[in-house]
Amino acid sequence: SGNYYNQGEIRKKELEQSCFLLGIPASDVTIIDHRDLPDNPAVEWDTQLLATFVLKHIEANNINLVVTFDAGGVSGHANHISLYTALRYSLLHPSLRCRVLMLESVNLFRKYISVLDVPVSCLLPRDALFVLTEEETEQARRAMRCHRSQLLWFRHIYMLFSRYMVINSLRLL
Repeated sequence: SGNYYNQGEIRKKELEQSCFLLGIPASDVTIIDHRDLPDNPAVEWDTQLLATFVLKHIEANNINLVVTFDAGGVSGHANHISLYTALRYSLLHPSLRCRVLMLESVNLFRKYISVLDVPVSCLLPRDALFVLTEEETEQARRAMRCHRSQLLWFRHIYMLFSRYMVINSLRLL
């Protein structure tokens, strides 16, 4: 639920606002609040437990495509990496009938050169590449601003310079 700084209720509302702005109805948002899955950038979550939640959500909503983090978690965040690990584990489950795309983690230099990473990303191997328009980038920024409790100084820099606000390369898991 995003309770790392005891802000779980605030962060739940911020997530709902952000999703609304992105056109995702509240009925499509599932927030898991489980004591064994704490919001903590240093804690790896239990793979099987997380996979159980993920598979249940995929099956209940007839999902055919999942986008997740890769093994680097984009920022090295242990919770993000745990999502990748759980989805990789879930692929072994016979009931998983969807494709999984992983957001590519890039080095720090590429991460903060914004639109200048487009030529590099076009040349490198990937399964999908998304380049946002100016309008889509501004929509992403507005959605990020909904997360007021997390908008620390470095996230403002992220919104200005991160390639992830403009370009995302993904690979099939």
